[in-house]
Amino acid sequence: MLTTDFVPGTPNWLDLGAPDIDAATTFYSAVFGWTFHSAGPEAGGYGFFQRDGRTVAAVGPLEEGASSAWTVYFHSADAEATVKAVEQAGGSVRFPPMEVFTAGRLAGFTDPTGADFAVWEPRDVKGLEAVMEPDTLCWTELYTTDAAAAKDFYRAVFSWQTQDMPMAGDLVYTVVSSPGGGKGDDTGQGGIMQLAQMNLAAGSRSEWHPYFGVTDCDATVASAAAHGATVIIPPADAPGVGRLAMLTDPAGAPFAVIKGDPAMS
Repeated sequence: MLTTDFVPGTPNWLDLGAPDIDAATTFYSAVFGWTFHSAGPEAGGYGFFQRDGRTVAAVGPLEEGASSAWTVYFHSADAEATVKAVEQAGGSVRFPPMEVFTAGRLAGFTDPTGADFAVWEPRDVKGLEAVMEPDTLCWTELYTTDAAAAKDFYRAVFSWQTQDMPMAGDLVYTVVSSPGGGKGDDTGQGGIMQLAQMNLAAGSRSEWHPYFGVTDCDATVASAAAHGATVIIPPADAPGVGRLAMLTDPAGAPFAVIKGDPAMS
């Protein structure tokens, strides 16, 4: 499960690229009770989503030409070394390592299947201050055009361990974990899922999605829809997992919500 005891390869930051930060704040405040705290005038509009005074995500202006989306960041002890690992494994660099004041360093990448992600090399800011609580990040998931290639890539870059879990039909869900991440047997931090042929035919592309834990999946989805979200997958029970749903926010950024394991009951 996710933790704030970050080790290399584990999710340690999450931010939203939004075309309208005020509108994004209004939406996520209504759905999750988050508040927005600006990082200051020198940060170019970037700021932090907080719940009970702790940072649970962040939001900033869109990159030029980009669509609104959540970006998952993984811990890196050396962003320059991660650049080399990504390039050697067949990925590409969207932007090279850069300093963020004294907070740390970040870099952005695209995996060989087309999914964007980033890394955070912490200094003063270690990462998110709350996970695995109501209305916080509790899981990360990659929908990909080529699950085999994605698994090879992330194993090479982050030394992830993978475990394939057969599902209904011919589907396979791969649970990923980082060496040293989590506690006991519950080390899973995310999943990799092959996009179905009908999704590929419809033009779906590889994307990382955040899952936020909630105490009532149906009520959260109803609230999100009332505030302008589009429901992509309505609330449904996944045996042994929980009750989950997938949505896009009013600007089109995909995310999911879940009640149950791996979220909180």
